[in-house]
Amino acid sequence: MKLVIAVVQDKDSQKLVEVLVENGFRSTKLASTGGFLKSGNTTLLVGVEVQDVPAVLAIIRSICQAREELVAPMAPMGSGAVESYVPYPIEVLVGGATVFVVDVAQFHRY
Repeated sequence: MKLVIAVVQDKDSQKLVEVLVENGFRSTKLASTGGFLKSGNTTLLVGVEVQDVPAVLAIIRSICQAREELVAPMAPMGSGAVESYVPYPIEVLVGGATVFVVDVAQFHRY
């Protein structure tokens, strides 16, 4: 048994959960934040048999594509370093997924 932990952008999470369910995979959805832009993320936990890992990874890869977006960076808070603030929108790469596949010693469903 394996546990697939996928950290994806909020915009991709609903579609990803729908496609996983359509393919017979259950998941647990956790709200998370962090990273460079402090934007909302979703962390999905998917428990699968070893032979199903490639199918789950393929679904994640197909739904969670990296893309460029314009974002307006926030001014630094309390740093006093005004010169580090960019006052106009910048193009950044967002989306995609960070995925971990870990061994599961035991699995129980009650």
